[in-house]
Amino acid sequence: MKERLQKLIANAGLTSRRQAESWIEAGRVRVNGRPATLGESADPAVDRIEVDGRPLPRGGEVICLLLHKPSGYVTSARDPQGRPVVVELVKEFRERLYPVGRLDLTTSGLLLLTNDGELAQRLTHPRHEVEKTYLARIRGHLAADQARRLESGILLEDGPTAPAKVRVLRSQGSHGWIEISIREGRNRQVRRMFEAVGHPVSRLQRIRLAFLDLGELKPGQYRRLTADEIRRLKELT
Repeated sequence: MKERLQKLIANAGLTSRRQAESWIEAGRVRVNGRPATLGESADPAVDRIEVDGRPLPRGGEVICLLLHKPSGYVTSARDPQGRPVVVELVKEFRERLYPVGRLDLTTSGLLLLTNDGELAQRLTHPRHEVEKTYLARIRGHLAADQARRLESGILLEDGPTAPAKVRVLRSQGSHGWIEISIREGRNRQVRRMFEAVGHPVSRLQRIRLAFLDLGELKPGQYRRLTADEIRRLKELT
């Protein structure tokens, strides 16, 4: 079904309708290889719509969900071992949604799912250094010199880590609660970093990604990102 180009661009989370009109007038939008005209309509199912040379996601509308992933779910669309997967928590969406990055089986917290493959790739590419913040419960208590090692970068088996931000929150019996922010996305990186300084993680939750946080979402709940939030994510990358 045909719709005005400015509406399609706004629905894709790129900008407002008014700004999209300015982009069309400036020649930044093309339909089927030719410059678009103001007031033109197109059908994203059959027409190739490009902004600054990049195609809009098929269907024209970006879906991006912020999920509070529960522990025990695999960050995948399917699992050969038959374990529960995160897409089962968002079954009401017919579109094929992909997790942005990964949280391991026992890690809970903020996870994005989207049908925009380009956005997912940009958010996870190392060069964009999107900050991710975790709340970790560790065994023992993190000493000041150990925190400094994490903050300055620590050598793991796959190379040194980039500097992290570390904040000791509180101690609780034989455990400590630490907030740590990193700009990388290696496999089990936070857990391995704490293990390297002698404090295995007993519980881990991602609480923020860039400017997004969990808010009031309970495990298993999700909300849809607004067009403005999607636009801000794209601006970050």
